[in-house]
Amino acid sequence: MSPQLTLQTPLRLPPSEVPNYLDQLWTNDQPGNDGANTFCLLIWQPAWVEQHLIRTGKLDGPIIGAQRQELTQAARQAVLEADLPHSTPPFAATVATALASLNSNQTVDDQRGEHIDAPISALQPRRLITLAPTIDEGHGLETLVAAYCPLPEEGGGSSACGDVVVLRGDQPALSQGLEILDPLLPRELPSWVWWNGSLDEAPDLLNRLISPPRRLIIDTALGNPRSCLNLIKERIEAGQALNDLNWLRLRSWRETLAMVFDPPQRRAALDHVVQLDIDVEGDHPVQGLLLSAWIADRLGWHLQTSKEVDGGGISAEFQRSDGIAVQFRLMPVPVGQPSIHPGQIVGVRLICKPDDQPQHAVCVILCAESGGCMRLEAGGMANMELLEDVVPIQLDSVEMDVARILSGGHDTTNPLLSSAALLAAKLHS
Repeated sequence: MSPQLTLQTPLRLPPSEVPNYLDQLWTNDQPGNDGANTFCLLIWQPAWVEQHLIRTGKLDGPIIGAQRQELTQAARQAVLEADLPHSTPPFAATVATALASLNSNQTVDDQRGEHIDAPISALQPRRLITLAPTIDEGHGLETLVAAYCPLPEEGGGSSACGDVVVLRGDQPALSQGLEILDPLLPRELPSWVWWNGSLDEAPDLLNRLISPPRRLIIDTALGNPRSCLNLIKERIEAGQALNDLNWLRLRSWRETLAMVFDPPQRRAALDHVVQLDIDVEGDHPVQGLLLSAWIADRLGWHLQTSKEVDGGGISAEFQRSDGIAVQFRLMPVPVGQPSIHPGQIVGVRLICKPDDQPQHAVCVILCAESGGCMRLEAGGMANMELLEDVVPIQLDSVEMDVARILSGGHDTTNPLLSSAALLAAKLHS
């Protein structure tokens, strides 16, 4: 479903006039109504690759900041034209850098913040605030406001149920304009911050936005892996509510793994795991580390050692509750057409060997639909029961995943994510 537009073209106002205008919007148009009593969502929406693709004429405008098929296709084509490795994720920083070197005078229409994705609109947010950094250095701060309401088919009525605010400018201008945010976020409503970009860009601005009690939505597939893991560790230890889209995309892997071991005759094999191998796309290991940490936490393993190995992988040793060692290895695998989310899991292998019953050894291999597991299927399994399964790919857009998080309304971090994130940070320390 396509994103909807606001009820009217946003009105450009001086920053100082925005809070008063929004108050008047409700008292004048809807006396006695202060807007939807739901939540506020603050979005960091850089869309660097999209901005450059439209600037260079490789993609038709306007800039909307939303995930869509034609944007992904244009970004993949830019990877090829820039002679970047075919395994480069389409929205990687290297793609934006390559496009930035191209000259163009293409006029750009920036409508970030004016398009409200349907799954998010259906939740009737009270206020959507979009921070839209531009690629144009020296672009001063612009503030725009407009009313919006859900489409009728989504349960919306004829009256506005919320409003949008857009802050547009280069990063220095946005940083200077952040003081406008406090009066725009009612304290009686929960406020979420969706950082829809790399976690190691604009760190000072990020730290100012994510001050408690705001709830966070981030994606640990975006940014330097160590920075990503350190951030979630710090926020979780500080007691802040945090949601990770990279963790959410692990749901199919966790569910499939649980189903494989669900039969009673197979459940006992989990007490005899001696080896865990995970392959991930490219050189971003965070999702693989989160899954391995979840497995280790659920099975009561204790981390003994961890180190980086040749080829960009990670090797570690856990100790089971009975004192037996479990060897873990995470390896990067180059793929020709990677996911738009860096570091997605390609395959998982667990080898279970009871010491007293070697004839009951089991090897479980899970493979992504997007590729095979030939490396995991090779060697040393001739005398084991082999169980293979394919993990279905989740095709939900990032906006749909965010809407799923918002609809839950949780004011704490998922305890499974908390445990896995802290252990994953140790694996990559």
